[in-house]
Amino acid sequence: MADLPLGAGPDHQAWHPETIAVGHGYHPAEHHGSAKPPVYLTSTFVYRDSMHAKTAHEGYIAGRAPQSGADEGYIYARLDHPNMQMLQDRMAALDRAEACAVFNSGMAAISTTLLSLVRPGESVVHTSPLYGGTDGLLNNLMAPAHGVKPVAIADAVDEASITGAVDQALAHGRLGMIWVETPSNPLAGIADIALIARIARRLELQQGSRPLVAVDNTFMGPLLQNPLEQGADLCMTSLTKYASGHSDLLGGSVSGRFALIEPLRKMRTVMGTHLDPHGCWLLLRSLETMGLRTERACRNAAAVARFLRDHPKVARVTYAGFLPEGSAARATLERQCAGAGSTFVFDIKGGEAEAFRMLDALKLLRLAVSLGGTETLICHSATTTHFSVPKARREASGVTDATIRLSVGIEHEADIIADLAQALERI
Repeated sequence: MADLPLGAGPDHQAWHPETIAVGHGYHPAEHHGSAKPPVYLTSTFVYRDSMHAKTAHEGYIAGRAPQSGADEGYIYARLDHPNMQMLQDRMAALDRAEACAVFNSGMAAISTTLLSLVRPGESVVHTSPLYGGTDGLLNNLMAPAHGVKPVAIADAVDEASITGAVDQALAHGRLGMIWVETPSNPLAGIADIALIARIARRLELQQGSRPLVAVDNTFMGPLLQNPLEQGADLCMTSLTKYASGHSDLLGGSVSGRFALIEPLRKMRTVMGTHLDPHGCWLLLRSLETMGLRTERACRNAAAVARFLRDHPKVARVTYAGFLPEGSAARATLERQCAGAGSTFVFDIKGGEAEAFRMLDALKLLRLAVSLGGTETLICHSATTTHFSVPKARREASGVTDATIRLSVGIEHEADIIADLAQALERI
């Protein structure tokens, strides 16, 4: 077995995700013995002869991916390239999926999924709040241009709340997809994926087809949550965040059954939203340390959340680790997640002015959007990530002028807490 690529054969399903993240999808013997993947910086691939060209294009039209270590199927880097295939293989293994499609940003992955799999006139049920980009896509583009009806779930761990949103959506038209963010951005709200999947299956009898369940797994990532094992059809991850972990590249992925991933790959080719070889190479490198970074960041986040919860100038902390014992949300977290994550929000006592004063006083924490990097990032959600969401809908979902999102990094926890403490004194 020593000469097989890590993850090859039936045994890889028994390996831990941290092991899969280090080398799955790469076989040194197929790349001149290089211990690490080389970068294939080419836009086009040369055919051996005319029949080779014909065979490659036949395979592409049939939807067959090039085989690892073979030179039969590569044509043009927008269609596929070795580094993207390595990354797709690794993410599929981490997500416990048949296949994966990789994109040049998380938003490209979201857009391709929704635009490919939701038909005009259908409805989409979704958890709330949503990431601002997803909210804008559904409400500002797909609703007016395609007649898609977005319907929010008020409480995604309550069956009556979920079925109420489904009934409202069905009044508009066929329900095409249930889009789930769990934990939600930015409030770290929990959705019960298994419950939502069961409700989706029941709908097959009601409307003649089962709506797809797609989960945005960005806040947890594959080491803390596996949506496909909970019954979801698709798992979307913004690779920009914890997978990259260094705030230096953009990427996104969608994993699931091959029959669902194939149309996303074809749409990716048409839209030109593939991830370039260097970006794929960087992600393969970063995935190797994701386990270590995730463990440290989660440990830091728990300490920071405890500090904020006890601070007299903080009104609310939405850290998932503080969900009440015995609650449905707590039970769901413990059943479907391996941890509480490291991104959450807290509300200061006051509003925008007080929040700005506190944020501008920070010395170590970096005022920026995004999350999942080695550094701790902080931002005012209402005026940054959710600025495009109408105020009434934003506040109804719990994002107020006092809400601050915090993505805890891997610095020493005492330094993070000290910086927050001195900044809170400015309020």
